[in-house]
Amino acid sequence: MSVELLDDLEAGELSVEFEGEEPEVVLEWAIERFSPSIAISTAFQTDGAVLLHMTYAIDPDVKLFSVDTGRLPQETYQLIEQMRERYPKLNLDLLSPDAAAVSRLVGRHGPNLFYRSVENRLLCCQVRKVLPLQRYLGGLDAWITGLRRDQWATRSDIRKVELDHDHGAIVKLNPLAEWTEDEVWDYVREHDLPVNPLYAKGFTSIGCAPCTRPTSAGEDLRAGRWWWESGAPKECGIHCAVETGGMEHELRALVGEDE
Repeated sequence: MSVELLDDLEAGELSVEFEGEEPEVVLEWAIERFSPSIAISTAFQTDGAVLLHMTYAIDPDVKLFSVDTGRLPQETYQLIEQMRERYPKLNLDLLSPDAAAVSRLVGRHGPNLFYRSVENRLLCCQVRKVLPLQRYLGGLDAWITGLRRDQWATRSDIRKVELDHDHGAIVKLNPLAEWTEDEVWDYVREHDLPVNPLYAKGFTSIGCAPCTRPTSAGEDLRAGRWWWESGAPKECGIHCAVETGGMEHELRALVGEDE
């Protein structure tokens, strides 16, 4: 039976209470309160590696999930295999987009539609990333992310405990919210965690292969995501709601809801 979820008031009070606490404190509380209806979200970047290592030490049975869009770099799949070797009890769910919806998307717009407009890019993100996530979160009471306040402007005010009103008001936990990029890498080196080899090639944020490039010195951490866009949010819709009003009808058609 599902536990009683939080309301906004309690989430706010808990976020204040956990401010200044180490991530493990938040993780221990969350696992005790929400297991087994809780899971860690990861894109197999450094933040996810840190959360996995911390959580595995608390409870190795906690679920880990990631969205396999079908366009991930080969280096990401290599890292997944390393993670499976490092953590023998790894409870990993790799989510796939609906094959029919992807087929319709590519048939109508081509495989690299995202380069032509922001609307096309967001449509691709919705089909390949957001919808699989929504389906998975529908079976959870809480999810854990590696979001940090220093990653991008849209994330600067995230709290360690939130209600995710974009996904049925389930609890969203961001234990690393206060950490900096340097603190993440210090933890990675201290515990000799496996990381995506693309970091050594200048990548500072890693997503789908055609939508990510290395960054130059002085650029923001997410500058390599959808770099050809001007003035658009560096978000796909998973962690930050984006305006999709103009594409709602087409999105429903792609997933078969208008048939």
